[in-house]
Amino acid sequence: MSFLMFRRIVFFSSLVTLCLPGGPLAAQDEPIKPTLLTEKYARTYTLKIPAPRGQIVDRNGEPLAVTRVCQNLGINFPTPLDYPDAKAVAFARGEIEKAERILGRKFSVQDKTIERHYRNRGILPFDILQDVSAADLAALKGKLGEGLVLHPMYVRSYPNGAVAAHILGYAGRSGPQADGPVENNEPLWTDAKGSDGLESAFNEQLTGKPGQLTIHFDAKGKKDYEKVTVPPQPGYTVVTTLDLRIQKLCEKALEKGVKRGALVFIDPNTGDILAMASWPTFDPNVFIPAPSPEQFKALNDNPNHPLLSRAFRSTYPPGSTFKTFVGIAAMESGTIKPDDQFPGPPAISVGNLTMRNWKKTDAGDLDLAGALEQSCNTWFFHVGIKTGAKSIIDWAQRFGFGAKTGIPLRYEADGLVPTNEYLKKKENRRFSDGDVANFAIGQGYLLVTPLQMAQAMATVGNGGTLYQTRLVLQVQGLDEKVITPYDIRIKDEIEMKSENFDAVKKGLRDVVTGSHATGSRADVENADVAGKTGTAQWGPKSAERNAAWFTGFAPADAPKYAFAALYESDVNQGNSHGGTVAAPLVAQVLKELYKDEAKPQKHKRSKPEPTPAPAEEEGAGD
Repeated sequence: MSFLMFRRIVFFSSLVTLCLPGGPLAAQDEPIKPTLLTEKYARTYTLKIPAPRGQIVDRNGEPLAVTRVCQNLGINFPTPLDYPDAKAVAFARGEIEKAERILGRKFSVQDKTIERHYRNRGILPFDILQDVSAADLAALKGKLGEGLVLHPMYVRSYPNGAVAAHILGYAGRSGPQADGPVENNEPLWTDAKGSDGLESAFNEQLTGKPGQLTIHFDAKGKKDYEKVTVPPQPGYTVVTTLDLRIQKLCEKALEKGVKRGALVFIDPNTGDILAMASWPTFDPNVFIPAPSPEQFKALNDNPNHPLLSRAFRSTYPPGSTFKTFVGIAAMESGTIKPDDQFPGPPAISVGNLTMRNWKKTDAGDLDLAGALEQSCNTWFFHVGIKTGAKSIIDWAQRFGFGAKTGIPLRYEADGLVPTNEYLKKKENRRFSDGDVANFAIGQGYLLVTPLQMAQAMATVGNGGTLYQTRLVLQVQGLDEKVITPYDIRIKDEIEMKSENFDAVKKGLRDVVTGSHATGSRADVENADVAGKTGTAQWGPKSAERNAAWFTGFAPADAPKYAFAALYESDVNQGNSHGGTVAAPLVAQVLKELYKDEAKPQKHKRSKPEPTPAPAEEEGAGD
C-alpha cells in the first residue's frame, strides 16, 4: 500500500529555524572563553525542544490528527536579569500596554505572576497570549520592538473537528507548565500526552524524540547566544483503517437523525473498521492545550454524554437483530431445516406466561426466511425453545458476542451472553423456557455493542469468516517505512451449510425488499441491501427507552460493507422502531456510497404476497 499522500502534510522540515526569543536559532562556533567571573555570572542552559507529535491518518492518508506550529506572544526581558521586582513589573506592564494597543484588547496579568516569572524563568519569554490568530499576527507584524516576542511551539490539532473524536481521543498537556527556577534538560514547554483513544493507545509511537536548545550567558550575565544543538525528531504516523469519507457520512446521518446513537461500517472481507461513529460527539480541539472550566463542565454535565462512545463502550439488548443468529443456531444444530414451517400466531403460552408477537394478526405458517422477513416473535419463541439455550449461547459466542473485539482502545465493553452459570450466580437458577424464549428475540440479559453487531453481521455476509476486527493498518516512519504492521487475521471459520446460509441471506434481503419488509426504509436504489431490524426495551422500568437497530450488509451477494445502526430513544418514545429510525440512517450512508453505481438486479420473491405491512407497525421487542 502506498501512502505518498502523507507528503501533503508538512512535517516541520524547518525545525532548526524555529524563532525563539532572540531571533532565529543560529549555530555559533565561537569558543567560550573562561574568565574570573565565569563561575558567578556565566552560565549555559540546555533545554529540551519537545518533538512534533506524529500524525494519525485514515486509510487513504487523509489527516485525522496532526501537529502544527503556533505562535505565542510573550515578553522578552532584557539581560542581565538585574531588575528589582518593581522595575521588572513596570517593564512588563509597559509591554503589555503596547500589546493591548496593537490588538485592541485587555490582558489580565497579576504583578505577583510577573515577579515570579522574572525571578525564576526570566531567561524565557513570559507569555501573555497563546496560539496567536492569523489576524493578530498580521496586526503585530513590524510592531513588536525588543520587549515583545513571538515564539513558536508545537500543538496538537484535529483538522476535521469532531469527526472520529471518540476514536482519536486527544493529546493535551502532560502536566502543568513549570514555574520554578529553570533547570537543565527541562522542556521549553509542556509536552503533549495522549489521553484516551488512539492518542493514548499509541502515545509512545506518536511522541517522537525531543531536541535540545543551548542558551549561553556571558560573564556579565548577558545572553550571548542560543542554538539548536540537537533537532527534534517527529513521532511515527499511525495509519488507521478508517475511511474519512464514510466516517463523515455516518456522523452526518447521526447528526440529522438521532439525539443519541451509533453507526458502524466494517469491510466484511478484511474486518477493517471503515467508520465507527457515536452521537453526540465532541471537538477534541477543545482539549488543546486544556479545556476551560466552563467547557469541561458543559461536556461533563450534558445529559446526552457526548464524551461516551456508544459504538464500542455502551451495550444494548439487540432485539430482533439477534434472530439472525438464533436461526443459524437452530439450523446448524439440526433442530430445523431451512424449509421447515412453523406457525406464527399472535401469542403463545410458555409455562404460565403468555408471550406475544409484535403484531396482532396471525402470520401463518413460516419458514426461516419468512420469519426473519416478518420478524415474527412467536415463531422464534417456539424455535428458540426447541433449539435450547446451550446451542444459541454457543453460536452467539462463535459470532463474537460476549467478548471484546480487540480494538486497541480502552474501555471496550464485553457485552453479555447469559449462561446457566451467569443465572446461577445472579439469581440462583437455570434457564427456563421463558428465559430461552426471551433470549431468542434478543431480550433479557443479552447485551451487545454496535461494533460487535457489525462484526457478527460481517461474518454472516462473507459466509462465515470471523476476522479480527482491525482499526489500525500500520505504524510507519516519515520515510514511509513500515515500523509495525497489523496484518489481516482470521479468528474463526464458521462453517455453515450452503442451504442454511442461503436461507438466512434470503430472509435478510426480504427484510428490506419483501412484501412484509420491516426494513423497507433501508432500500437503496443502486444497491441490493440485506439487513435485519430490531427494537428492544432498554433501561429501568421507571425510565424505559427503546434501543432501535438496523444491521446487515451490502451488496447482498458480494458484500463490501457490513453495518450496524443503533438509535437510543427518549423515555416513553414509543414510535422509535428499528425500521422507522435506524434503517434510514444506513440508507442515507449507502445512498451516497452507491449513487454512482449502476442499478443492480433486485432480489425478487418466488411468489406474490399481500400488500406490505407498513414499517411503522414494527413494535418494541419485534
